[in-house]
Amino acid sequence: MKEMMQRTFLAILLVSATSLLAWPTASMALELPDAKSQGLVGEKADGYLGVIKSSPEVQALVARINKARRQYYEDVAKRNGTSVDIVEKLAGKKAIDKTPSGQFVQLPPGSWVRK
Repeated sequence: MKEMMQRTFLAILLVSATSLLAWPTASMALELPDAKSQGLVGEKADGYLGVIKSSPEVQALVARINKARRQYYEDVAKRNGTSVDIVEKLAGKKAIDKTPSGQFVQLPPGSWVRK
């Protein structure tokens, strides 16, 4: 039963995280897919975006997306009776796995690499 609940939780998380990763940022000129393809931001193992090439626009985009992700991770953790830390790590792994070739991911201990 516990294994089935974990699988269900992971399935819900993965579907939802995929939607969140592609969340459009219509209120700003810079959108997440563009920022990723331009090498301005990348995915981190902790489930959040990181800044690779800083500018005020990039900083604002990352702050807004990370704030939304944090809220979402908290909601998922609460619904599933688990910790935010676990949700963040699962989302980070999934985001890195789904990052297309040519975009950046951050590997421990913090170095950015082009996938």
